[in-house]
Amino acid sequence: MLLAIDVGNTQTVLGLFDCERLRADWRIATRKEVTSDELGTLLSALFRESKVDRGGVDGVVISSVVPDWNSVWTTTAKRYFTCDPLFVGPGIRTGMPILYENPHEVGADRIVNSVAAAARHGCPVIVLDFGTATTFDVVNERGEYLGGVIAPGPGVSAEALFTRAARLHRVDLCRPPRVIGRTTEQSLQAGLFLGYVALIEGLVKRIQVELGVEAPVIATGGLAPVFAPELPWLKALEPHLTLEGLRLLWDRNRR
Repeated sequence: MLLAIDVGNTQTVLGLFDCERLRADWRIATRKEVTSDELGTLLSALFRESKVDRGGVDGVVISSVVPDWNSVWTTTAKRYFTCDPLFVGPGIRTGMPILYENPHEVGADRIVNSVAAAARHGCPVIVLDFGTATTFDVVNERGEYLGGVIAPGPGVSAEALFTRAARLHRVDLCRPPRVIGRTTEQSLQAGLFLGYVALIEGLVKRIQVELGVEAPVIATGGLAPVFAPELPWLKALEPHLTLEGLRLLWDRNRR
């Protein structure tokens, strides 16, 4: 079995694959002060709860945007799974040319998502990933990674507003009943939720104009289900896109 791990700034997503089948998946908080023993204990509990023998894991693949966690995950993989983990980074075989000016600057998760989206939906394709940051990644019709856009995630935007504006209280991130709010809560939700929808629509439109084709858009990430109903032009909502991409990259680098 393969353990695929996507380490994000806020959350870490784990998926356990039995060949091509995703057998179990979990989402845990990314805590930069965590130790390998704590991670090992948590993973052991998750495996027991899912009735899976961790001894069956014979591979670990990781994409990480938190460098401080890499050594901890390496130690955990070796100690608890007797595996040297494969990290997505420079030198890994992706099967996708990277046309970024400095390919080393591209976040590992962005490449993983693009590889998975191209394999599952063809090219060209745009990947919209709702995380701490919301990223827009673009693959052209030749299967080349062009780059994309990085925007503050909706949670980050909301937190910045509430922190800096003393008289504004926190509200749920959800669709308000109208654009013109008649209460402070509705006004905030209009700006945070509908304003973010407008940001997504505007950027996708500009990307497609620059690309010269109306490429299909695939959405993933923790907040994707919240915004997907407002984006009827989405081709697909793929909650496990990053995990699938990690599995593909593992296969491409173990042949």
